[in-house]
Amino acid sequence: MLTVELKSKDKMPLYEQLYLKIRGLITEGELAEGEKLPSERGLAANLQISRNTVTLAYEQLYAEGYVEVRPQSGYYVNKIDRINSEKKEEFTDIKNESVNPEPEYEYDFSPFSLCKESFPYRMWDRLYRQCMRDRGEELFNLGERQGDMKLRVAIAKYLFGYRGLSVKPENMIIGAGTGYLLQLLEHLIDEKSIIAMENPTYMQAYRIFSSLNRKVYPINLDENGLKVEELKRSEAKAVYLTPSHQFPTGVVMPIKRRKEILGWASGEDRYIIEDDHDSEFRYKGLPIPPLKAIDTENKVVYLGTFSRTIAPAIRIGFMVLPDGLLKVYRKKLAFLACTVPRIDQAVLTEFILGGHYERHINKARKIYKSRHDKLISSLKVFGDKVKIMGGNAGMHLMVKFKLDMSEEEVVSRGEKSGIKLVGLSKHRIGENPEGGEAYILIGYGNISEDRIEEGIKILAKNLIS
Repeated sequence: MLTVELKSKDKMPLYEQLYLKIRGLITEGELAEGEKLPSERGLAANLQISRNTVTLAYEQLYAEGYVEVRPQSGYYVNKIDRINSEKKEEFTDIKNESVNPEPEYEYDFSPFSLCKESFPYRMWDRLYRQCMRDRGEELFNLGERQGDMKLRVAIAKYLFGYRGLSVKPENMIIGAGTGYLLQLLEHLIDEKSIIAMENPTYMQAYRIFSSLNRKVYPINLDENGLKVEELKRSEAKAVYLTPSHQFPTGVVMPIKRRKEILGWASGEDRYIIEDDHDSEFRYKGLPIPPLKAIDTENKVVYLGTFSRTIAPAIRIGFMVLPDGLLKVYRKKLAFLACTVPRIDQAVLTEFILGGHYERHINKARKIYKSRHDKLISSLKVFGDKVKIMGGNAGMHLMVKFKLDMSEEEVVSRGEKSGIKLVGLSKHRIGENPEGGEAYILIGYGNISEDRIEEGIKILAKNLIS
């Protein structure tokens, strides 16, 4: 029986600890190719953890290709190319995860952290067992390449009810996260064309496009979002946007600017990539409608993910293609199988249709709003030394510190006090036009209200005392 040490008091979730431990055993050759992993029930009993914890760890290993599933048999280790002495430098990230782990912070204000305690683990586990009991044999067969139609219909119904968005399930592609879907999309856009992006932007999207040798044209923002005149001068054929809550600045693009961008795409071979990454979490007024909702010429590619609303390990995203790009997809990439295991698709389908997802969102929204409000009230200790931007939505604020110190120094002082902060420059393409001004992203997703208040007081003491 596999035995690994897990730390119940660690900030890292148990399933993630287990996933990393087993992945390490596989990459180091301790678990050989073809070796069978313990059953979920058996390993859970041996480690005295919940079966759902083991399930989440195994599913992440499966999604990343470290193991395979054999129907009615279990999980088996896949063949993994080992590290040889001449290419060790190419795999430093794998080594560094155990040798030089990211330092632990007493107060984690990362803008990407999620509230883990709000997730209904028992319900997810119940639905998993229900799907295996009712559809177990079927779920081990190869499903539809764009993703199971039942899930696509469920997502389309949710988008209509919550986002006021009417989409065709036939135009939707299910994939293992937004990153994978962006890689698919890159192959559908003319390889010689330029992709424009907001600057600052979601850097993972920028890295994906850049890694595929795609020319990216960064476009600056004003108080209304991406500057359309710069977009017109870019000669781009596609533009990546987060219009409902721009990441990372929090700017909400007004209707006039949205129509200007739609006008840019009108009548041309151009497309708008709308990443609607955290639309569920708005704390004042009604949700901001997506750009896709006013797209009358079928020019918007609409992206969404469940990794930001459920859990990072739920690697399920979706992409709705305009008819023109759907034809290209079916011609060039229709042979690709869906990258999300069918059991995960089935569980998410029942989670949505049973109303559990909506209840989870409502619960999480209340938690995030309380933390959002606590962060704003805690920042009052700085007086007029801070300017808050991007409030009333999402899971972070952008804060300008009007102090005689740089962004780097603010972040460094925070780190020395056990406080994790992220500077805006980390999300900027190219040089930082703000110069020495300190713009900091302060997240509140996975830190309690008490800890928020404590952390900000300590930060203030180290910055303005």
